[in-house]
Amino acid sequence: MVSCDVPGGTQSIQRAVAVLRLLATAREIGLGLTEIAMHTELTRPTTHRILSVLMAEGIVEQRQGTRRYVVGEQIPLLALSRRTHDPLLDIVGPHLRAVVAEIGDTGFLTRRAGLDTVCVARQLGTYPIQVIAWDVGDRRPLGVTTAGIAILSGMQAEAVRSVLARSQSRLSRYSASTEAILREVTIARAKGFAARARSLTPGASAVSVVIRSSGGAAHGALTITPISRRLSPRRTDEIVAQLQIHAAAIELELRKIANYRASVRR
Repeated sequence: MVSCDVPGGTQSIQRAVAVLRLLATAREIGLGLTEIAMHTELTRPTTHRILSVLMAEGIVEQRQGTRRYVVGEQIPLLALSRRTHDPLLDIVGPHLRAVVAEIGDTGFLTRRAGLDTVCVARQLGTYPIQVIAWDVGDRRPLGVTTAGIAILSGMQAEAVRSVLARSQSRLSRYSASTEAILREVTIARAKGFAARARSLTPGASAVSVVIRSSGGAAHGALTITPISRRLSPRRTDEIVAQLQIHAAAIELELRKIANYRASVRR
């Protein structure tokens, strides 16, 4: 839901960003006008006006055959102007490959992006049956996936409630309730990891641990997605142990980079 406690111009920008964020979750499939209006809790005329402006700027496109709206080609072009690179992506690659080689199932790096989680890296395992739960670039509201639960478990309780309150309308798309998510977050915080015997992908399970930034914020998550029959309690413990080892190593490297940059600026 878009807040109304802001000036008119700012509110228009906020609404446009909410539309873009929603379209990002739909990727190439896109969404129709009615769906967009419903999930952003805007009227159809308001939604149509926002989409018309975004289309005129090339930020949103409409598929001719389906009339569904998708993120436009200007978005990746605008992103090229940002030269700074997230050090997390460089650091995680070797660790993701290593943990997947040790466990045998597909692994993912999920990054927090505001109210969402975004899959930014994926590594296939060696077991004959692999679970491809996410594509790189897939976006879900925090709390919908196991990775999102792990990230929320690394945040303060008040911040978690704020995130879920702001995402409430979008959570309904995944049949996820705030109460259920809060229960999972509480369990994950106590255990030090998040796990689901049944993930969003039928027949699949998931285990995730949080990765913290150099400042201690919940930055992302490492996830392994075995098929359900491979996730016994003992194997869950084994996966968690490996993920935590690599998450700790990643966090150490992030702190080293932050300390180096701080020393250069002095």
